[in-house]
Amino acid sequence: MSGETTAKEPLIVIASNRGPYAFKLNEETKELVATRGAGGLVTALSAIGGEYDVLWVAAALGKGDVEWVRRHKGQPQIVDNMRISMIIPDRRRYGLYYNTISNPLLWFIQHELWDTPRQPSITASTWDAWREGYVAINQQFAEAIVSAIGDTDRPVLVFPQDYHLYLVPHFVREKLAERVQIQPFLHIPWPGPDAWRILPEHMRTELLTSMLNSDRIGFQTKTDAFNFVQACRFYLPDAHSYGSRDTIEYKGRTVQAVAYPISIDVERVEELAAAPSTRLIREQLLSSIGDYRMVLRVDRIEPSKNIVRGLEAFRALLQAHPEHRGKVKMLALLVPSRMDVEEYRAYLGRIMTEAGRINAEFSDAFYEPVRIILGQNYERALAAMQFYDVLLVNPLTDGMNLVAKEGALVNQRDGVLVLSEFAGAIYELGDHVLKISPFDVYGTAEAIHQALTMPYEERTQRATALREIVQRAGVKEWFSRQVNDALVAIKKVRETKAAT
Repeated sequence: MSGETTAKEPLIVIASNRGPYAFKLNEETKELVATRGAGGLVTALSAIGGEYDVLWVAAALGKGDVEWVRRHKGQPQIVDNMRISMIIPDRRRYGLYYNTISNPLLWFIQHELWDTPRQPSITASTWDAWREGYVAINQQFAEAIVSAIGDTDRPVLVFPQDYHLYLVPHFVREKLAERVQIQPFLHIPWPGPDAWRILPEHMRTELLTSMLNSDRIGFQTKTDAFNFVQACRFYLPDAHSYGSRDTIEYKGRTVQAVAYPISIDVERVEELAAAPSTRLIREQLLSSIGDYRMVLRVDRIEPSKNIVRGLEAFRALLQAHPEHRGKVKMLALLVPSRMDVEEYRAYLGRIMTEAGRINAEFSDAFYEPVRIILGQNYERALAAMQFYDVLLVNPLTDGMNLVAKEGALVNQRDGVLVLSEFAGAIYELGDHVLKISPFDVYGTAEAIHQALTMPYEERTQRATALREIVQRAGVKEWFSRQVNDALVAIKKVRETKAAT
């Protein structure tokens, strides 16, 4: 937290499943070491701690986190430039909340990944996970938020993050009424009404009505915001939009659905990309790649990222355009994710099988076309992004995809971005990328070929335009827009009260 706060300075409460820092216990010294968490949400929001008075509420996910909470007797503590508070969830309840409802049920609905003739089956155990896990953990988060806010007379802005915390607006509003502005932000896509048929009516209604206890809801794109409005109109008899694409009237409350396209911390990414440790990793990767041209992808291992079709497209490229054999390699930096969920473990198996097929078919004594590196290493990702010739980002659907923006910012080879039309980033970057359908393996292979054979002048023009777009709108601007909208709303409410 930077500087002293004044009585009227807003208190900003961010709530998310995973916090900005994880704590690990050094068994020898018994000291707790804080390391910044992974993931796009943490990467994006960590940049704003020095700009505002921030309290971040998250779940204690490891033994070190739990020990940190106990040592501080559950009281918020300043870490770097923001206050951190952690809840300690019951392990069984947390497992139900996270591994059954959040992932995969809600995640797969919102990315439209369910094979509905076969999955999912909403069983008694699913209902138990909803009541005993998802509802209970959301309530625990809300109680922690309410307790942290206390009796302050400062403006309070509550920002629940993402699909883990859909019920937090209801529980916070129940306790604090109109004392706070509640403004969730969804980092993942919000699909059209039909996708939500999978949820039983009670779950769906509880979820939607909780969200409508917000003052406004942030989405990555205007399409997501419009889909939310339509879902509310379709499933809630008392919800009306009166012809508006971005506003819902529900039981006396007017709720806005607003697009706030997320971005990256431009200054920090540029600083890390130029750091000595990143440069060292870059040289090591360049040495292992050699003189080959490189197709890069950087992804978490999960089905919506469409990694298998990306590999199939690379195989199709080598089959259809033999001139690239022995000259082009694919480097895939993949981060294991949610390996407790069977669908994710199975998907990793499919990835490794497809990579093995390509290498078996096209390798020779000196050439291995696909290299996969597993593990979380942000510096390695930034190092590789600096020298790709093609960056392949082909998700089936994606809220934004920050890899596309990071790559466009730090690449030094005038690399070409091949981007799925269903990534949220397409709305900002689409004029300067090679746009593909994520289902079109042939079209993706041809786009990679086009990128590899593109004239130098065109590559330079596209890369320069992409970099300028990313530099103009960083993550601080993204969050400031949300804060400013909330403060304007608070001012209007106070003026209305004063007038009456």
